[in-house]
Amino acid sequence: MDLAAAAAASGLDTVVSLRPGVAGVATRNVPATSAVFATHFPRFPVVPGVLIIDDLARLGALVLTGDGRLDRWRLAGVTRVRFRHFVRPGDVAELSVEVRSGGDEPVLRGDVRVGGSPVTTVGSLVMRATAAGAGV
Repeated sequence: MDLAAAAAASGLDTVVSLRPGVAGVATRNVPATSAVFATHFPRFPVVPGVLIIDDLARLGALVLTGDGRLDRWRLAGVTRVRFRHFVRPGDVAELSVEVRSGGDEPVLRGDVRVGGSPVTTVGSLVMRATAAGAGV
């Protein structure tokens, strides 16, 4: 799968690198026109942490499948999460994940950077195969 198709399948803006079963790097542009900023928070708009985690899970599913079929994996758990700084409108978030262990419930590690500075780190991103991914 080429990187443009991977980005389209995952909903991320750009997939910079993808090593199926090993690691991946992608970017997400944060437009000021995003509807989420109307309520989160109007005077100090920031990207909700749950959306950052969701982007990491999408990238993780892409790394685990390698073919763009994200419906094969879903997020089962997240631990050791640190939000260090806000992600604001106009930022370009660089997301990276790496597979720490495989099996039925692979564990990945993820981090998000803006301008080279860490904004979010996830020590354990647990993914679970869905019924569509059974037997993969």
